[in-house]
Amino acid sequence: MIGRITGTLIEKLPPTICVDVNGLGYDIEVPMSTLYALPETGAKVTLHTHLAVREDAHILYGFATAAERGAFRELIKVSGIGARTALAVLSGLSVGDLAQAITLQESGRLTRVPGIGKKTAERLLLEMRGKLGADIGASAHAVPDSQADILNALLALGYSEKESQAALKTLPEGTGVSDGIRLALKALVR
Repeated sequence: MIGRITGTLIEKLPPTICVDVNGLGYDIEVPMSTLYALPETGAKVTLHTHLAVREDAHILYGFATAAERGAFRELIKVSGIGARTALAVLSGLSVGDLAQAITLQESGRLTRVPGIGKKTAERLLLEMRGKLGADIGASAHAVPDSQADILNALLALGYSEKESQAALKTLPEGTGVSDGIRLALKALVR
């Protein structure tokens, strides 16, 4: 397995780049988030990689961070999610945003990614729950479990994410789910 590659960036043809390593050019497929983080052609670059070996091809995928590569590896384990779709997800969402969407079970964020429908988003949320933790880059905006449940309840009642987040901030620390929902609704009515 090729886990990391360092060399000279010689070509950018989205979603593929070419990195020269001592005279050998590696074509590497990257998500748009990594592509935007790359230096100009001719500069030295280091990428975390994942090598996919198939019957008809060996494809190298590159990522700016180990967290992106970890998220990619978890995404391709989900049934129905291939490498192209995983790259699309990472192109549309940062690893932190993906972790937060999974933690809060927000399928709406995922359906905004091209190629992800409602059923695929729900399957992804179900199979990825608990797999993108702090080691992969969970967002700093992630909320404790009880607050996530309260937030989901408010969203299910039709409140916007902005309104729901504002109501969560009014809750005392350590509030339980049922009390939290009641208090948040009172705050939203005011």
